[in-house]
Amino acid sequence: MELSLKMLIEGEAAGPLVFTGQPLSFWGGYDSHSGEVIDRRHPLSGQNLAGKVLVLPGCRGSSSGSGVLLEAIRNRTAPAAIITLEADHILCLAALLAQELYARSIPIAVASAAFFEWAARHDGTTLVLKPDGALY
Repeated sequence: MELSLKMLIEGEAAGPLVFTGQPLSFWGGYDSHSGEVIDRRHPLSGQNLAGKVLVLPGCRGSSSGSGVLLEAIRNRTAPAAIITLEADHILCLAALLAQELYARSIPIAVASAAFFEWAARHDGTTLVLKPDGALY
């Protein structure tokens, strides 16, 4: 299988893949100071996502999630990259604002269903993401 993604927010990232089949709400579900998933009902509860390549179907919750992810990018506690099954404007807004306000950001990408299935079986694998969407 070719590992490539459709990039919504370009960038380079590397880190261990963290997979979840459940959407995550950054608002109330993610601690922007520590990088920990604080939603105690989420399968990733208690895990620190800072510097990891997060693969999930999408996000849930309000647009306030952009503010939480923006703060995590500023605090350097955000995932290294986020890969979803569908374009997510809340994630993209946070990454774009971080570029403008802090001159740093994280890549946001959309994956195929085949990639999503592959990622579910390769949790923990170190991935390197290139700006063109290529994965190694």
